[in-house]
Amino acid sequence: MSSLSVIVPCYNEEANLKRGVLNEVEDYLSKQNFKWEVIICNDKSSDNSLRLVQSFIKNKPNFRVLDLAKGGKAGAIWGGIQQAKYDIVLLTDMDQSTPIHELSKLLPYFDQNYDVVIGSRGRHREGNSILRKLGANVFRHLRNIFLRTNIYDTQCGFKAMRTNLAKKVFPKLAVIKNIQNQSVWRVTAFDIELLLISQKLGYKIKEISVDWRNEDTSITKGDPNLRYINESKEMAFEVWRIFINNLKGVYGQ
Repeated sequence: MSSLSVIVPCYNEEANLKRGVLNEVEDYLSKQNFKWEVIICNDKSSDNSLRLVQSFIKNKPNFRVLDLAKGGKAGAIWGGIQQAKYDIVLLTDMDQSTPIHELSKLLPYFDQNYDVVIGSRGRHREGNSILRKLGANVFRHLRNIFLRTNIYDTQCGFKAMRTNLAKKVFPKLAVIKNIQNQSVWRVTAFDIELLLISQKLGYKIKEISVDWRNEDTSITKGDPNLRYINESKEMAFEVWRIFINNLKGVYGQ
């Protein structure tokens, strides 16, 4: 692999930024022997996230920040992908629950002709509440019943793919087609649709176990349990929508 664009969605990440997550990213990437850039995609944060990022990236030519229109997590990622200039894009969460150094587990598979290489958190998911662990199991079974995917963890926020593939597949996602209707930060199940479309188009996908621990310290995104419940409802609805679209043959077009 010759070059990498790291896409980091950002919404109300003030607490995570203050504990030095971007320093961790810079420290790791600066030691690599390939070209790289980091694109931080601000989704109209209402806290001090944007100012903290702008302060950090001063005099750092490998870092950029995009202050985007409200589009939720998928919209923020898509904004970054459109600006990516290197061969591979890595999608990684600001909280670095999967630390950036786990990238070393993913990259070798691109030399084996894989197109998408995704991280998998396994069953234990250290640091998650019982509610989230139970919800993850329910969601996985629901997804497998309707979509019969052989991917164990579609929702891990640590994914890498060829940039030309990302630029082709993301515009096909329903959440991107309807991005003008976004008014709040939404996570949604766009990952499932992304992977399903990639499979339908014949791209090779590899799932790799990565280290993961819930490191999200943000306190400005709202009540975490209420947010999780609302996100779970939306994701269940989206699994159903993707199931219907798949039956209709939408993803084969």
